[in-house]
Amino acid sequence: MIFSIRHLHPLISFSVCLFLSVFITNSIQGAEPPNIIYVMADDLGYGDLGCFGQKVIKTPNIDQLAKAGMRFTNHYSGHTVCRPSRLVLLTGMHTGHTPISQNEQYYFPEGATTVTTLLKNSGYATGGVGKWALGPPESTGVPSKQGFDFWFGYLDQGNAHNFYPEFLWSNEQEISLPGNKVGQQKRVSIERETYSHDLLTQEAFNFIKRNAKNRFFLQAHYTIPHANNEGGRATGDGMEVPEYGEYAEREWPAPEKGFAAMISRLDRDLGTLVDLLKELNLEKNTVIFFTSDNGPHQEGMHQVDFFNSNGALRGYKRDLYEGGIRVPLIVKWPGKVQAATTSDHISAFWDFLPTACDLAGIKPPQNIDGISYLPAMLGKSQPAHDSLFWKYRGKLALRTGKWKAVQIGPQKTLELYNLDTDIGEQHNIATKHPKIVEQMQQKIQNSQSSP
Repeated sequence: MIFSIRHLHPLISFSVCLFLSVFITNSIQGAEPPNIIYVMADDLGYGDLGCFGQKVIKTPNIDQLAKAGMRFTNHYSGHTVCRPSRLVLLTGMHTGHTPISQNEQYYFPEGATTVTTLLKNSGYATGGVGKWALGPPESTGVPSKQGFDFWFGYLDQGNAHNFYPEFLWSNEQEISLPGNKVGQQKRVSIERETYSHDLLTQEAFNFIKRNAKNRFFLQAHYTIPHANNEGGRATGDGMEVPEYGEYAEREWPAPEKGFAAMISRLDRDLGTLVDLLKELNLEKNTVIFFTSDNGPHQEGMHQVDFFNSNGALRGYKRDLYEGGIRVPLIVKWPGKVQAATTSDHISAFWDFLPTACDLAGIKPPQNIDGISYLPAMLGKSQPAHDSLFWKYRGKLALRTGKWKAVQIGPQKTLELYNLDTDIGEQHNIATKHPKIVEQMQQKIQNSQSSP
């Protein structure tokens, strides 16, 4: 049974959520709260994984993750670009209620409540690697002041699209990577260069090893397969990667070889992650989430259509059509999440915070937009959103049930699509359903008021 709770009186709505949260939490008691690992790729499309329909790029380890767990086919990112998507994920608030709704500069104020601070306060060791876009050095927004015991990676989002950086950050300590320094003529010998993704992965694994006897929460916010916006190397032409691997001999443009090699490298590391958990006897009490921060990019000379990166969906990164915001979600939790299952539950990034709270056995904040999808993970009855909402640079989108409304600019009329019959959003049926359009317009207005 799936039902909507957002149309109920707020007190009743909260009571229903609280009852279900307590029920689900009680149902998994008897064991310690699980470790939580949240892996997020950067600009990976809905169609870039074999388990979501990809035919060319090889992702055997991620496909195995899906076979051992659950695929969510109606999952949405927090936004269509990087920074606001991460803000939504961490706060449990959609962009109708967050301070920013585009890639403008923003950093967390002191004392912000995020999924990381909540888990840290409940006893989790908290760590992260990758791209941090919500607090530059020497600000209140740096990870070490926002609930992270350990952070390794980029702090400034603008630097995160160079995969051979001259330095990274370990908490607030700058770590120099001298082999990546650009000389007058060329980089230092390639043998001495450090590909940032590989270092991020090693630091993530080290965090797990250090906390094998503790409860831990790890966020791996990887930077691939994002394009290198600073130019490119001999390999990739904007899709930086040390080698093309099995794609080296393909008769493809260099950027496509680089794009495919990035995804296969990420896949390799997911396989190693699972092996590490097995080696440390942590697999059964660790939940792994795998997703992407937004839809696929068309940057660094990569073309979305080359590998059909958005699958059957319309649009890509920076769009509010499905291709820009619908993303893969895979969840693996042996013995709890049934293997080889699929959920069509409609969920989004702002649901992760209450889901993590349910897993940890703690109460989420009341004034958020998210609804825990732990019931869906466990194959139980799942409360449904009345609607999901996004905005970006004058564009607006809202989904409620099968209906999707999109407005591509302030002066544009509202488009309406039936996603049950038109997942590719090819047939605008707004003129046929004026009452539904009116309802969607009201929901859009309500989504930008106080939650």
